[in-house]
Parts: sequence; structure tokens; C-alpha cells
Amino acid sequence: MSTGAAARESYYERTGEHRYKPTAHAGGAWSTDEQHFSPLAGLVAHAVDRHVAARPGGLLLGRISYDILGRIALDECEITVETVRPGRTIELLEATVVIGGRAAVRARAWLLASLDSSSVADSPSAPLPAPDTLPRWEMGAAWNGGYVSSIDVRRTPPTRRGRGTAWISSPLDLVAGEAVSPLASYLALVDTANGIAVQQDPTAWMFPNLDLTIHLHRQPEGPWTGLDTTVTFGPTGQGLTSSVLHDVHGPVGQAEQILTVRPQG
Repeated sequence: MSTGAAARESYYERTGEHRYKPTAHAGGAWSTDEQHFSPLAGLVAHAVDRHVAARPGGLLLGRISYDILGRIALDECEITVETVRPGRTIELLEATVVIGGRAAVRARAWLLASLDSSSVADSPSAPLPAPDTLPRWEMGAAWNGGYVSSIDVRRTPPTRRGRGTAWISSPLDLVAGEAVSPLASYLALVDTANGIAVQQDPTAWMFPNLDLTIHLHRQPEGPWTGLDTTVTFGPTGQGLTSSVLHDVHGPVGQAEQILTVRPQG
């Protein structure tokens, strides 16, 4: 996704310094005239990368938290990034996605200094089976939209509702003709988690997420995004999708998504 030529298909096309037009491949799973949040999350990370690229510092993303403020129309968007808390070792940035004159997403990213802690690096999370050992899952049989149709999903056979592990990759560029960091490419696939380990049939129940929060203890490498996902539905209309995040070398962090659970129709 990160270094293709301009002729390759993509999720977005640049239309201005901070403006992007989604292609049909960014179409949502709940409604095809909306954007799927997954590629938009990657696009926001790309905007953050561009914001920090022009200055020295070498800070690494430790957390990014996205709040989805409403319907994300499949229309041109503008993304602005500002520094909320500057610093040499810790910095806080805020990005805003505006569509049709309305703020649709706000995201805050904590950046941390890169230090050598390799001698104590450890995680209790076991690696996932390699992507090439798992069967391809036709996610489009369960979900609609251009984004779902664009991705390659390798999933372990589910053993119960609400539990699943999967690898996601995409042959598409994030932004047409632009180099994109491995981090932004990786983050562009994380929001897929809410669709791989469902608790209920999405034709009977809706459970869209209102946010996505990602914590990283290691910078991920592509091209696969690994998801070890648990979905919980509560008794009063709230749900939670929790994922341990992996790349092919092992765990890299965790993601959380709060859900609004409601019957269809």
C-alpha cells in the first residue's frame, strides 16, 4: 500500500494540500454511501506523518485515539493537524477531519521519544499463525462496501461468537501516487476488527463503533495487520471490540472500539 505508482488503484486521491477525495474502494460496510472508517484512520495517520516530517525530533507514535463524531459521507474531506502539547520527548497532536463543513472525526496522537529498551522488551501475547497458513475468508459474503471488497483476509475458523483472529492486507495504495509510511498503511486496516468476530448477524443487529483507540509498544511493519479480537455485547446497548494487534514478527499493541448495539429495522 505504501509505494505504488500513480496508476495503481487507491482509497484516496489528493485534491489539495490538506484535501482528499475517497474512491469507491473506501465505501463503508454499514452503508455504501459512507466511508469505511478503516482507510480514513490510515489517512489521518498519513496527515500526522506529513505534519511531523518537516522537522527533526524522531518521535514515535505511542497512541492514537479517534472519535467518530457522526456520519462519514463518501465525499471529499479536509484534514488539519495541530500541535497541542509540544515537546522534545513527548508531544501531543490533534487532527480534525472535516466533510461538508462539519467536523466528522477528531483524533489525538501521543508521540514519544525513541529510546533503546531492547534488553527488557517482552510481551505475554503469543504470536499468531502466519498469514500463509490460514484460509482466505471472503469477508464480502458477510459485509458490503468497497473497502471490504478490496482487502485480503486470512482468518482462523471461529470457535464461538465474538472471538476470532485474522490477518488483513490490501493491494491498494492509501493515497494515489504517494509514499505512505508502514505505520499509516498498518493503521489503515485496524478498524476491520469490528467485522471479523461478530457477536450477532449484522443483518439483524447494528453495532457500529464510535471510536478507535490504538496503543503501540512497537512500531508495526507491513504488509499484514494481525488482529486477535474479542467482541463483547452488554445488556444495555453498549458493546466493546478489543484486539491485540500483531505484525508478522509478533504483537505490537492493542486496539479498542466502543460499539452502539441496536436491532436493525
